[in-house]
Amino acid sequence: MLGTEKGLSAAMNARIIGSGNEAIVLAHGYGADQSFWDKITPCLTLSYRVLVFDWNFSGAVKDPNLYDSDKYSSFDAFSDDLIALLDEFRLQGSVFMGHSMSGMIGCIASVKRPELFKRLILIGASPRYLNEEKYAGGFERSAIEQMLSNIESNFMEWTSYFASLIANGKNPLAVDKYEKSLRRMRPEVALSVAKTVFGSDQRHILDKVTIPCTIIQTTNDAAVPNSVAEYMQKKMIKGETTIEKIDMDGHFPHLSAHIQFLKVLGSVLGFYPDMEYLSSTCN
Repeated sequence: MLGTEKGLSAAMNARIIGSGNEAIVLAHGYGADQSFWDKITPCLTLSYRVLVFDWNFSGAVKDPNLYDSDKYSSFDAFSDDLIALLDEFRLQGSVFMGHSMSGMIGCIASVKRPELFKRLILIGASPRYLNEEKYAGGFERSAIEQMLSNIESNFMEWTSYFASLIANGKNPLAVDKYEKSLRRMRPEVALSVAKTVFGSDQRHILDKVTIPCTIIQTTNDAAVPNSVAEYMQKKMIKGETTIEKIDMDGHFPHLSAHIQFLKVLGSVLGFYPDMEYLSSTCN
């Protein structure tokens, strides 16, 4: 666990913004930080208390000693940090919104401590990135090995390529933001976390999740094929699981298509922000 007592929230730059009776927890994905939620938080804070934070691998975290490659070689350690963070803020029955790798971290945490969660919202999440027989995760093993080699041998060049691939190439601002965020990570940390993410297999967790879940999937995500969302829905049999699709390219709908994203989120959670306000304020 990171730090002691108040040290965990401080180490993870955690803070609650907004007001409301319910809380929503926003967990960013690989190579990002809490600023990736900035386009949607102004609207969410009108109805919710919003907890944002940075994972310890993020370049936004000041202490380089917080990330331990051995400890965080699996998602279990991340899920324990998430649980500890929610306990520190005394949050129970929260809506958890996890992007990319954080989606499965939230699933694991919900199995360990279901009382902490009211609903899971998984954005571009995947339990397994490697292709296997009868399972299309999106990546061949050779592609993953080449990516890891590129991170190790030419980190700066790799960040440009990966940002263009994963973010919406039609949105240069999103690509630039993700590239800069990737470059704030230490190369050795980026490599270690990539090994954890792309080598993980969390498919066994899916049928243990009992919390109602919404999977938000873009129609063209280079990191996560649509078939993965459908696979997850079929396996998550103990809780109500639905899929919401957003018609766009890229892995960051909350960054590149935030208006559409908020419409979907509003329909799922039951809040309907004024569209004129959305256009003028949540940009």
